[in-house]
Amino acid sequence: MKIIPYGKQDITQDDINAVIAALKSDFLTQGPLIHSFESEFANYVGCKYAVAVANGTAALHLSALALNVSSNSRVITTPITFAASANCIAYCGGSIDFVDIDPINYTLDLGKLESLLASKPMGSYHGIVPVDFAGYPVDLERLRSIATKYKLWILEDACHAPGGSFFDSKTLIQKCGSGSYADLAIFSFHPVKHIATGEGGMITTNDETLYKKLLVLRTHGITKDPTALYENHGGWYYEMQTLGYNYRLTDFQAALGTSQLKRAAAGLKQRQYLANRYSNALSNYPLILPNVAKGFHHAWHLYVIKTERRLELYNYLHAKNIKVQVHYIPVHLMPYYKQFGWKAGDFPVAEEFYQKCLSLPMYPGLSDEEQDIVIKAIQDFF
Repeated sequence: MKIIPYGKQDITQDDINAVIAALKSDFLTQGPLIHSFESEFANYVGCKYAVAVANGTAALHLSALALNVSSNSRVITTPITFAASANCIAYCGGSIDFVDIDPINYTLDLGKLESLLASKPMGSYHGIVPVDFAGYPVDLERLRSIATKYKLWILEDACHAPGGSFFDSKTLIQKCGSGSYADLAIFSFHPVKHIATGEGGMITTNDETLYKKLLVLRTHGITKDPTALYENHGGWYYEMQTLGYNYRLTDFQAALGTSQLKRAAAGLKQRQYLANRYSNALSNYPLILPNVAKGFHHAWHLYVIKTERRLELYNYLHAKNIKVQVHYIPVHLMPYYKQFGWKAGDFPVAEEFYQKCLSLPMYPGLSDEEQDIVIKAIQDFF
């Protein structure tokens, strides 16, 4: 039987042609296609600036550096995320605290966040890394209000959510990564994401100062900008002004990303269609299905169900070559983070979610026939 994965890239002939054209051009890296991709992506999410980087983890790391995370920094994130959302703070020597998740939408519980902040002296924390989990947008307007009260920056991990959005209190639509409320937002272009470049990432912001810092940090901390140089010996001259990294994206990856971006709206529509088919077909079974609040627009990177029989169902579907997945093992229960004192029982909602969650196949290339196989297998199981 054909394998049906939980996620998969969608590569068209137009994508292939775009990459071939880039390979035949004068630049394989640091060329004009990078800026073009950045500009088009910024337009897509509605922000002023975008910085393309090597992957989503690099985007998180550079963002933490740009926000001056150091050994004196204490930052809050969710335990239900990929480890990189926390690791980026550790890379800079900072400390991570976790706040439990909302039991309905599985993003950071903003009520519990505010309770934690209120229980500590002002200045105990420096920032927050919220995650648009599975594509569900965090209520960044409410989070911005909390962050402003406690003088915190916001680094939005929007890897799951290009195209996700919500209506704010003025009924204005706020796209994930738009920079309206978060200081910085990051995206991933891993093959299972909405837009694939193989590996790749993007940082978005409306803050020009942060934007300029990111441009230098992604290229070894080096600048050739004549207006920023301490000295200038001639047209060849450059200066390393800070400790940066080689986190650049290549031009042929940018070409692929730009080509994929042209289908982003269609891909999002298809994900919404697939999510509706799952919800309609599985609503009468002993499952907890995703819930989307009024005014929120889910990007559907993942379609996550909850079941008391998760292990049984996982094994049953895998035996039928339906490669469902679990997202995520709580970060605070990883051996690395347990050394700092985190333990089972610290975040009961997240831990209960982990015990029951299962991600079903979700990607634009999933056909009705393939999805019907998945649906029937789940129905047969129950």
